Formats: sequence, structure tokens, C-alpha cells
Amino acid sequence: MRSTDSMAQAIVAQHRAAFTGFAPAPMPESTAQDPVYLAALQACSALGFIAPDAQCLARAWQARTQRTGSFQAEPWPDDPRDFGLQPEPRAHRFAPCPERLGLYAVLPDAGWVARMARAGVPTVQLRYKSCDTRAIEQEVAAAVQAVQGTGALLFINDHWQAAITAGAYGIHLGQEDLDALTPQDLQTLRHCGLRLGLSTHGYAEMLRADAVGPSYIALGAVFPTTLKTMATAPQGIGRLGRYARLLRHYPQVAIGGIGAEQFPQVLATGVGSIAVVRALVNAPDPDEAARQLMGRIALSANERLAHSNDELAP
Repeated sequence: MRSTDSMAQAIVAQHRAAFTGFAPAPMPESTAQDPVYLAALQACSALGFIAPDAQCLARAWQARTQRTGSFQAEPWPDDPRDFGLQPEPRAHRFAPCPERLGLYAVLPDAGWVARMARAGVPTVQLRYKSCDTRAIEQEVAAAVQAVQGTGALLFINDHWQAAITAGAYGIHLGQEDLDALTPQDLQTLRHCGLRLGLSTHGYAEMLRADAVGPSYIALGAVFPTTLKTMATAPQGIGRLGRYARLLRHYPQVAIGGIGAEQFPQVLATGVGSIAVVRALVNAPDPDEAARQLMGRIALSANERLAHSNDELAP
């Protein structure tokens, strides 16, 4: 087998172009002495992956090499088996949601939920910020009422108890929200039939999400965003494409700083949904903005179908 340094150099040379814009990250302490593991850990750190994600990739590279019998620098690891993801059908899983959730509007209150649902947006999320329990319950109930008869799927950010009471379609949680759930909470959420979406920001969090078996996985932030302080750097299109390939058995939502002009390149990665905030709530005409964004997603779907038909043609 080649030396550790030569394998690391081969990985970096092969994939550097896909991950431009990331400064090298400190190499974490190794947990194994396998040459492929050490090479991939070194290379992925040089490509800018933070320690937990570099560790995940190094283990996947090692697993693939053991599974196939040879080291390969060219293909990026994307086989769920090499990452230890749940095999299909997943033993732990929440109720399913559509594979492609389309335009996903993240909205500040029930009034916005009503407006975007009436505009035909297929997936909406209420992200209502308040510490007043009564106000939260009222806003969640109003949002559930607002989507009745529209066909829109409503996810509630964070406030899962109120979502259960009001009969929402699903909830969306961040990694910190997931930390706060007890095993009994997770069991309650599964048994009540709520769909669950989870935010992730890299490989380690994706693996953690998979262990829960959510209905969909959100990937981001793809581009810089001013809406919230992010602990991780924007992931970019190159990483998003790799994430989407690994999580191909999950519905995926791309989120974070995505404007209309970036829809084509985001959708080209294979994700089935794009979440937007400012592109709607800051638009001069939000209804028209929603119509245009949904049109971009529909155009991408038609192009995928045409390409698939061309491949099947004799």
C-alpha cells in the first residue's frame, strides 16, 4: 500500500477544486493507526473539514477500503454503509413526508403562514420566537388553522408540545433542540405521528440525525446568512452535493442564504427542497416572489425528467 502522505496528497489533489474557499483545519487527534484512516484524516483536515467531520470521513474512507479491498482517492465517500447509517428499511424512523418538499417557506408568524399557504407554497414552517407559553400555543394553533384547505404542509419550529396539541403536520428541530429531548420525548413524538425535520451542518451532525430517523434532513447553511449566528462556516455547493449523495435515501432541504439566482446550482445537487426566509418576507411582492421561486423548482424538475427520459431512450 502507498504511504500515508502519498495517499493524503492524492485525496487533496483529486478533491481540492470541489472545496475551494475553505482554509485548512487543525488535524484532530487520531483514534486509529490504519494508514488509510490517517491519510484521509490528514487530507480532509487540509480540505477544511472541522475535526468531527474529518473524523467521520476518515472512518468512511477506511471502511470503504476494507469493504472493497483497495484504496481509491478519486471517488468521494458516499456509500451509507461506510458511514454506518441505518440500513433500509430504517429500524428507527419518524413518519414519512414527501421525497421532494419543493419551496419551503420559513415564516415568522401565522399571518405569514396563511399568506404563503394561500399563494400555493407547498411547505411552510412557523418559526415563532417567544417565551410566552400562551402566545406560542395561540400562534401555533392559528398557523394550523391557516393551512387548512390549502394543501400546504406545516412544520412548527421548536415548539413540539404545542404542535402536538394543535395537530400540526410536523416539527423542525435544531441540534440543540435535539439535545434537550429525552428518550421518552422522542418516543412520544414518534408515536403521535408528527413528522420530524432536523437541521445539520456537516457529516457528524448528519450521522447523529440518521440515528433518530427523521422525516427529512436540512443541510446548511449553504451560503452566508445574517439571520442567525452560525457556529460553522457556510458549506457551499461542493459540500452540499456530497451531503445530498450520502443522504439520498432521505428527503433533503437546503437552507441558508439561498436567493433566487442560486436556485439552479442548489437544485443541481439533487436536493428536493429549498428553504427561504428573506427571499419571501423581504420581497416587495411576496406572492409574486413565491410564484417565481416555485417556477424555478418546477423547471428544474422538468429538466431532470427530460434528462432521465433521454438516458432511458434506446
